[in-house]
Amino acid sequence: MSTEDSQGENRFRRSPTGPAVAPPRMPAGQAQPSPVQPRRHKRHFWSIAIFILLVSGVCIRAYRDLSQPEAWHYWKDQYVSPSLTFSLIDKVDLDGAGQGRRALFVSGTIGPAAAALFRDKLDQANLVPGDIVLLASPGGDLNQAMIMGEIIRSRSLATAVGGADASGRVKPAYCASACVLVYAGGKTRFGVLGSALGVHRFVTTSPVNDPVAEAQRIAGAVLGYMTKMGVSSSIVEAMSETREIRWLSPKQALAMNLVTEPLGKP
Repeated sequence: MSTEDSQGENRFRRSPTGPAVAPPRMPAGQAQPSPVQPRRHKRHFWSIAIFILLVSGVCIRAYRDLSQPEAWHYWKDQYVSPSLTFSLIDKVDLDGAGQGRRALFVSGTIGPAAAALFRDKLDQANLVPGDIVLLASPGGDLNQAMIMGEIIRSRSLATAVGGADASGRVKPAYCASACVLVYAGGKTRFGVLGSALGVHRFVTTSPVNDPVAEAQRIAGAVLGYMTKMGVSSSIVEAMSETREIRWLSPKQALAMNLVTEPLGKP
């Protein structure tokens, strides 16, 4: 077979089931058309535009929310720099008798997101009824403190005021202002010898139309909460006497039923 015949044979496409088929011939001088490319740039444009609108809407909403001082303080307290610190103690010795209980030590100022943080930490700690919330705080947000107390009571946890060293032995500390409301949430409220409970009159820091009515509202809310927790109404009288911290003596705290289980002579 000649070379020319071989080249001529290669110009045909062979069919596996029939005779050789010659490929179609393009007319002379006509270029083969290029494949049509789908126009995707419009689709990409609208996708990007919709994405930008969605992101812009979320950013505008977030800006409006965080532009309120209360929202910003809450966001900061929850995500940036929490005002409370938490540490789990496997075994605390309240009275030196060597009978340890698990405890969550809570210290610092009660901020605007304190209750949510506290609930999360309790869930992680897996405390059971009878375990202890150990407190050391100068106070803070009144509403958050009452929510924290409600959480403690709903889980049948005990409360005490103090810190703990490496061995788990409790050292005296103080709990003042709104912290007392958290302490009042305990099913059992231990009175650690040397620790202090301080109360004072609660006032609002936000501008209101009627300060007197607002003060009465706050006093009523505190009275209702303390009564629910089994604390004598005399504690509200003690609070209303001064805007400065009044430190309760162990006998006073016991007489008000604020302390239910003293761990030393009152």
